[in-house]
Amino acid sequence: MISDFQNAMRLIRVGRIMARHDALFLLDTIGAPKFIRTLAGLGTFSRDKLGRPGERLARALQEAGPSFIKLGQALSTRSDLLGEEMCDDLSHLQDQLPPFSGALAREAIVDELGKPIDELFEQFDDTAIAAASIAQVHFAITREGQEVAVKVLRPGIEAAFQRDLDMFRWVARTIERTVPALRRLKPVQSVEILAETIQMEMDLRFEAAAASEMAENFDDDPTFKIPVVNWKHSGKRILTTERISGIPLDDRAAIMEAGHDPMDVLEKTANAFFNQVFRDGFFHADLHPGNLFVGEDGTIIAVDFGIMGRLDLKTRKYLGEMLLGFLSRDYKAVADVHFKAGWVPAHKSVDAFTQAARAIAEPIFDKPQNEVSIGRLLGLLFHVTQTFDMEAQPQLLLLQKTMLVSEGTARKLAPDANMWLISRPLIESWMMGNLGPEARIRDAVQTAMETLERLPRMIDNLEQGASMIADGKIKLHADTVRAIRGEDNPSRLSPYVWVALIFISVTVYLFIL
Repeated sequence: MISDFQNAMRLIRVGRIMARHDALFLLDTIGAPKFIRTLAGLGTFSRDKLGRPGERLARALQEAGPSFIKLGQALSTRSDLLGEEMCDDLSHLQDQLPPFSGALAREAIVDELGKPIDELFEQFDDTAIAAASIAQVHFAITREGQEVAVKVLRPGIEAAFQRDLDMFRWVARTIERTVPALRRLKPVQSVEILAETIQMEMDLRFEAAAASEMAENFDDDPTFKIPVVNWKHSGKRILTTERISGIPLDDRAAIMEAGHDPMDVLEKTANAFFNQVFRDGFFHADLHPGNLFVGEDGTIIAVDFGIMGRLDLKTRKYLGEMLLGFLSRDYKAVADVHFKAGWVPAHKSVDAFTQAARAIAEPIFDKPQNEVSIGRLLGLLFHVTQTFDMEAQPQLLLLQKTMLVSEGTARKLAPDANMWLISRPLIESWMMGNLGPEARIRDAVQTAMETLERLPRMIDNLEQGASMIADGKIKLHADTVRAIRGEDNPSRLSPYVWVALIFISVTVYLFIL
């Protein structure tokens, strides 16, 4: 009861900030209790009504603090909830805050690593080069002479986020309890995913591990580079990596001045993104220009691995089929994928969903190739999900947001090109390798091997069951006994015979292969 009151008071405070920016519509959209919407608006006479609703909401969330900046970034993927224009405005929400002092940064480093600054670094710059909602970055030089970038968490940020996340959970539970129509959007699950993402961002060891994993994935790719983690100077609240230098990926003029072909740079970037999503199922989910650079030799360099996404192989296959369906304008194939994946309930009409996919995609594909946006296409597709009772797919929502940001960067780099058409041969090749005849044979062999691995356990279970029946520990009905013996149908084989036949068939199949 006390926590409900505390959360309500916090929400009222945030609501008053939204009221000042004329952004109270968000409380209506998410189904916040009516009394909170009323109290938030009381006494708020001066309102900022400049700009579109999404722009006003972005300014309100920026003022509300770090947790709400993260919430706004998460909401920017929910065009099914807020609409495309508002999500586009939220996608530009800047995760920037005034930096905290260099003295506090030094204190945090000493507390985390347990050594004086002078023993760790030959030089440490007190002025932060970047400051975001969770952490800020300082340049330094280690005692070994390595130039590094040191990321330091904001003091007290964990407790602040925990208070706000408790409120988000309370609101989400209230929505699911009082607004049944919004349950399909999975507000509680979405908040938990946001909470998990934030918790991982606030433990910089996870970011270090993500950077290390992605570096291993691209170990044999000289076109894509990940800064090396300095584990000796890293911990839960401190992350130290090699210092990199490069040109921001969206600075077309500087890239050309440095002698690089923007099309070549875009192809490398598109290929790296494809490999992250489809080959590895592990992708950088915050690919804005501030996190992507072009090195002196033309290498693409990525930084900041606090927000990452994962896709299992099954989802990647469905996604590949869906993208190829859209790129070839085969909308029936797009619809079939949604039903096969279980994203759309089976009782819905495949033909109607095919028609919806066509209605969404044709206006986009009717544009010049360089203006075709797969990220926007997916956003519109999610927007019509209510008609088909399609449940939200959080992993795809995160990917869709990443696609939109990547496309925006790509258009600034090479306005006449389209990164998805560049990647299409890779998608087709990957699909053939994972869904073609060879892939089906490989999957069949794997299934057979898994069956063989389970056979000893199955036989043990059967023997154990038979022993328990023989010892009278399990009583079977007389009709069941006759069925097992095949007395009701003499031509019917007993389970033991079936197990033997399966074993023989699998063995012969593997021998033939």
